Amino acid sequence: MSAENTDSAPTFRYAAVTFDCPDPAELARFYGEALGLPVAFSTDDFVFLAQEGTPGLGFNRLTDYRRPTWPDPAQEKQAHLELGVDDLEAAESRLLSLGAAKPDHQPSPDRWRVLLDPAGHPFCITTLV
Repeated sequence: MSAENTDSAPTFRYAAVTFDCPDPAELARFYGEALGLPVAFSTDDFVFLAQEGTPGLGFNRLTDYRRPTWPDPAQEKQAHLELGVDDLEAAESRLLSLGAAKPDHQPSPDRWRVLLDPAGHPFCITTLV
């Protein structure tokens, strides 16, 4: 077989994660302040946070959005972020001051903490090793 294969695989890069929510501006404010990310694009129904050349976070308005009920499986969490931190206590305090909530159920509070963003999405903070 001497036929040349001119097909090449496309290149993929991780570009962003987008969360459905009832208020994109509010959720973008929370994550923008928490992660130090600026608004790169914004409309009434979508806000995108990113620094040039890096992956970002998007927030999309969903009119019939239903908050996750984690740990109750009635409305699953769908996805969650893992954020690495240097100081678990200080990070938790900062995120709570920005509008996060801390559910009573904490599977392994000495290793990581589960918090809820203002739209109810669970996310974890974990001490960097």
